[in-house]
Amino acid sequence: MKPQVYKDPRPAEYFDQFHESARKGSVWMYSIARVVLTLPTLLIYRVKVIGRRNVPRKGALVLAPNHFSQLDHFFVGLYLRRKVRFMAKSQLFGPHVLTFIFKHGGVFPVRRGHHDEEAFKTAYQLLDQGEMVLVYAEGGRSRSGELGEPKPGIGRIALESGAPIVPVAIHGSAKVRRWRHGSFPKVTIQFGEPLTFPVEADPSRERQLEAAGEVFDQVKLMYGELATRSASRSGHRSPDRAQA
Repeated sequence: MKPQVYKDPRPAEYFDQFHESARKGSVWMYSIARVVLTLPTLLIYRVKVIGRRNVPRKGALVLAPNHFSQLDHFFVGLYLRRKVRFMAKSQLFGPHVLTFIFKHGGVFPVRRGHHDEEAFKTAYQLLDQGEMVLVYAEGGRSRSGELGEPKPGIGRIALESGAPIVPVAIHGSAKVRRWRHGSFPKVTIQFGEPLTFPVEADPSRERQLEAAGEVFDQVKLMYGELATRSASRSGHRSPDRAQA
């Protein structure tokens, strides 16, 4: 397994342009990417959604999914009418085409390996604007095929912003890379009921982890149920019905 780079050596100033663009609401590329990717994603991965009604149609909101694949961004936003503003690891910003798409698609970086306050400032500003922000509860992609552990970041945002947090379980995306062998897994997304926390101006790391754990407990619960359903269907084929 190729080792991950956890510390981005580029200066913080390099990422200012992306935070500025995100805060100004430059998201026109989001709609284009959605049009291009929706049909292929639906056909290839047969994405099913459960609990879409748990996602409010307006107002500040944080989506907190587990994370197995780089395609999780697309899977989560596929059935949502609202635009999703993504917090993404800084290593994704670099290649010209991809970086252009991110910059004008509502994506903003968190500088890996550093105490990146700018990422939180951008997230809070977007929430103040009534936007929907996605922050991976595990802080990064799990490469083991199993759920990881929640990081304090999602807990900090929950406590400092007071915005509703929607736990999201993504099942099936851990096997997305099997496309190289001609295998395309079925992906299911489940949105849980929103959680809210009393606002705390300066929560301790322990409090952040406690809140993050509460959010991720719901993710694990939904993921376990999805895994059980998937296993029970593995011996026979039956038509799946999307729930909203």
